[in-house]
Amino acid sequence: MMEPQVIAPISVGEVVQKAQQAKKDGCRLVLISCTKIGDDFEIIYTYEKDLKMTNFRITVKQDTEIPSISSVYFGSFVYENEIHDLYGLPVKGINIDFKGTFYKTAVKHPFSVTITKEKKEGDA
Repeated sequence: MMEPQVIAPISVGEVVQKAQQAKKDGCRLVLISCTKIGDDFEIIYTYEKDLKMTNFRITVKQDTEIPSISSVYFGSFVYENEIHDLYGLPVKGINIDFKGTFYKTAVKHPFSVTITKEKKEGDA
């Protein structure tokens, strides 16, 4: 029977330390995901070793600076540039920083805004 997934909340200040510990423990970085929930953003860092996932979650406001883990897991620069470009969250110290040009989008930071459709007369 598989163990249930656990997502442990951590502080922004613990992000790099948790990455360093995961690397020391022999884990690989699986992904960094971000989602907007109300006015907050949740970022989940997922690591894996021997088919066991370890997840850490930070919850931040739009202007919270997030430390890069690319000095620990080089390839994280892809996720971190994506989080910057799509959500508008500042990530400090990315090893390869595209400075907002990783994605070309019609709307700057499209996942940081809530777009509502105006109802027209006759709409249900």
